[in-house]
Amino acid sequence: MVVTLPEGYSFRALELSDYAKYIETLKVLTTVGEISSESFAELFNHWKEHPHIYQPHVIANTEGLVVATGMLLVERKLIHECGKVGHIEDISVAGSEQGKKLGLSMITGLTELAEKQGCYKVILDCSPHNVGFYEKCGYANSGVEMVKRFS
Repeated sequence: MVVTLPEGYSFRALELSDYAKYIETLKVLTTVGEISSESFAELFNHWKEHPHIYQPHVIANTEGLVVATGMLLVERKLIHECGKVGHIEDISVAGSEQGKKLGLSMITGLTELAEKQGCYKVILDCSPHNVGFYEKCGYANSGVEMVKRFS
């Protein structure tokens, strides 16, 4: 599948200057909290120091502003002959941009990145009400997610 975007939109790596719109767009997905520009820069630099693991991407609109987010994490395993597994996280689309298939484009782009990097599979977790969307993206329900949260 090829990433298809509205004219003038781009799928690209996150940039430090995306701070405010990145945070704003992620708030559509979940609780983000108060993240200072300094904290964002520190985390961004950590991600940049480990590009083989952390691969945050965005879709930017015609003005270059972030309107969708996604993260590909690449985990190196011992199994499958020291294979790699991609994990897709933090898929979020700005409320004003929903209905333009940006979520599908983000999933497609991150999936293609994982395949190009030699991942033998890609995993993503989602809420039950989002299963249909991810099935449209070519993913299949393959198990149950278990979680233990710490306060």
